[in-house]
Amino acid sequence: MKSMTGYGRGECSRDGFKLTVEISAVNRKQSEIGVNLPRELEVLEAQIRDLINTRISRGKITTRVTLHAGEGFRPVRVRLNRNLAEAYVKELRLLGRELKLNGELSLDLMARLPGVLEADGEISDAEDFWPATEKATQAALAALLKMRTREGAHLARDLAGRMNVMRKAAEKVRKQAPQVSRRYREQLLERIKTAGLDTPAPDDERLLKEVVYFADRSDITEELTRLQSHFQQFDDCVKANEPVGRTLDFLAQEMNREINTIGSKANDATISQAVVVLKTELEKFREQAMNVE
Repeated sequence: MKSMTGYGRGECSRDGFKLTVEISAVNRKQSEIGVNLPRELEVLEAQIRDLINTRISRGKITTRVTLHAGEGFRPVRVRLNRNLAEAYVKELRLLGRELKLNGELSLDLMARLPGVLEADGEISDAEDFWPATEKATQAALAALLKMRTREGAHLARDLAGRMNVMRKAAEKVRKQAPQVSRRYREQLLERIKTAGLDTPAPDDERLLKEVVYFADRSDITEELTRLQSHFQQFDDCVKANEPVGRTLDFLAQEMNREINTIGSKANDATISQAVVVLKTELEKFREQAMNVE
C-alpha cells in the first residue's frame, strides 16, 4: 500500500550540462501529470509522461525539469535574434499605446525576453538528452516511490486500526441480533397486558405470526455477512502489491450501504450504539483511504 503524496529528485550530467528532475505528488482521484520543461527540452514531454505513467497510477504529479550549464562550461558564441527583438519592440510599443502606458523599452528588458539572445553552445538536439533525462527522471521516481511506500505503511496501520474497531462493533451487532425478536415478543406481551387484554398463549397463532413478521423484517444476517466479506477484502488489499486506493474507495461505499441498512432494520438500542461506532470509524476510514494510491 502506497500513499499518494511524496517528493523525489534526480540529477544527471551530459555534455557540460547538469539536468535536474523534481517530482512531487499529492492526492487526486485520478491520474493527473504536469510537466514543466525548459524550452530546449520541450519535445521530451511525452516521453517523460509515459515514463511516469509506468510507475504511478493515481495522484496529481508535478514534474519540473531544469537545465544548468556545468562548471567551466562556456558557450562558443552568443547570437542575437534581431528579427525577434524587432517584433517584440513593435508589439510592446503597440500594447503601450493601446493601454496608455508610459515607459521606454530598455536593453536589459530586451535581453531577457525569450529567444532574443541564443548561445550557439546550447542544446541543438533535445533527443540526444533523452538518456540523461530518463536517468534523472528514474532517480526522482525512485525517491518519490520510496517516500510514498514509507508513508503508505503508516496509512495501512491507521486503516487497519479503524477496521479492527469496526470488526468489534460488527461482532457486537451479531451477538445482539438474536435477542431482538425475543425482546420484541416480550414487549408485545407486556403491551397486551397493560391494555387489559387477555394474554395469549405462547403458541397463539396471531402472536407467532406477528413475531415472525417482525423477525423477518428486522433480520440483518445478510448485511452482516456482506460486511464481513468487505472486512476480508480489506485484508487482501493490505497484502496486495498493486495500487488499491480505488478498491478501498469502493469498499467504503459498500460498507456504508450495509451499515445504513443495519441501522434502519435493527430496532434495538444496543445495535444502534454499535451502528454509531461503525459510521464514525467508517468516515475516518474513508477520509484516510483518499490518501492511498
